[in-house]
Amino acid sequence: MAAYHKNPEAIAKLSPEQFSVTQQGATERPGTGAYLHNKEAGIYVDIVSGEPLFASTDKFESGCGWPSFTKPIEPAHVAELRDISHGMIRTEVRSMHGDSHLGHVFPDGPPDRGGLRYCINSASLRFVPRDEMEAQGYGAYLDQVEDIQ
Repeated sequence: MAAYHKNPEAIAKLSPEQFSVTQQGATERPGTGAYLHNKEAGIYVDIVSGEPLFASTDKFESGCGWPSFTKPIEPAHVAELRDISHGMIRTEVRSMHGDSHLGHVFPDGPPDRGGLRYCINSASLRFVPRDEMEAQGYGAYLDQVEDIQ
């Protein structure tokens, strides 16, 4: 099992948008994220720490303008915190080891898949295609990634 941590070298390579989202809790504009319409099989990892966060198998089209997932691939890697900013009470989602702001979780996901919608900023993620997972050290998660039809 790899050790994941907040990586200063990775933070130094972030684009301004990636930095403002992951380190300052900003939100990318809806409909603009690189992974919003990604249908490729693979996993999404924290752009700062590399810890596995979500599988393509759990991604769904919610219509909210951000990539949405029904559950984390590794629940221990996703921390949920109460967020009372912007006059709302929401649940913020952060990576456990990288401490990156990922987005928010809402109780309006597909009922047949647990009922949750993890609404995640593309700017906080790095996508690892299924074919590269083994080589990049994520082989243990291959059984959780199905080919998307």
